[in-house]
Amino acid sequence: MYIKMENINFRYKGNSIDIIDDLSLSINKGETVCILGESGSGKSSILRLLAGLEEPYDGYIEIDKKVMKDSNIYLPPENRGIGMVFQDYALFPHMTVAKNITYGFTDLKKAERRKRLNEVMELVDIKELADRYPYQLSGGQQQRVALARAIAPQPRVLLLDEPFSNLDANLKDKIREKLKEIIKKINITTILVSHDIEDALNIADRLVIIKEGQVIEDSFPKSVIEKPKTEYIKGLVY
Repeated sequence: MYIKMENINFRYKGNSIDIIDDLSLSINKGETVCILGESGSGKSSILRLLAGLEEPYDGYIEIDKKVMKDSNIYLPPENRGIGMVFQDYALFPHMTVAKNITYGFTDLKKAERRKRLNEVMELVDIKELADRYPYQLSGGQQQRVALARAIAPQPRVLLLDEPFSNLDANLKDKIREKLKEIIKKINITTILVSHDIEDALNIADRLVIIKEGQVIEDSFPKSVIEKPKTEYIKGLVY
């Protein structure tokens, strides 16, 4: 397995109840997994734990055979090789598209930085936007810039937190298809958090259902739709 999360327990500071409760999850290299659940079920917390933005008080996390977290090790976010697209995209408003994407390219020479910038802008089809600022972009364009910034450093894993929630309904189908195309082209292991079953059906290889910080279903998206095992799952997929 490429990603392993074993017996993860986590609660936010000041809380007495675990938001993640003895959760275990494994993901293959190149696989796209959609995590679906109600608000507060812990799905976004899983991404934050993988990225190293939060630390579980118990459990084991491994990515590409490298330990991220165990009883003795806690690897910080900058050493995990993870790209993340946040729900609000988190673009720097005072930077152009090009500078947003290349932010953090401190280890690359200028020529290499320009080459990689051109590669990712062409991949997500935003070359004409290089000199614009975030406020000059549509929601769909901002999302593609955030995606380009996330994949530019060539991360091991791509994490997407509700990436379509700020888009108009008319744009969602088009953007989903483009995202799926990009993920498959670069063959990156991807975890997508959502509350919309259409995201899983259109993009994911697997669908993981979360309830109260626990995995209650893990299967192919169409299988879950056709035979939901509980009323909770039925409420999410219909």
